[in-house]
Amino acid sequence: MPRPHPPEFRQRAVELVRLREKPVAEIARELGISDSCLRNWMAQADINEGARPGLTTDERAELVALRRKNRVLELEVEILKRASAYFARENVLQ
Repeated sequence: MPRPHPPEFRQRAVELVRLREKPVAEIARELGISDSCLRNWMAQADINEGARPGLTTDERAELVALRRKNRVLELEVEILKRASAYFARENVLQ
């Protein structure tokens, strides 16, 4: 998987497309990225600016972090359940 482009590069690419001096496909080819990649960046920029509905970049990053934290917490709860069952079983056997 190729390295992601920096946000400044993406922003400048979207600005070039919005100037409408050249077609999207030509700008993408000159920048060395795919046409669909540039169109995705444009769509995300529209969402970030409020022109289209959807999750902004910041909201998406927060959602990823929250889901990751939720998985960790669920794993910790499962470990604690197993530990309490283990210790409860040991107390019954004594």
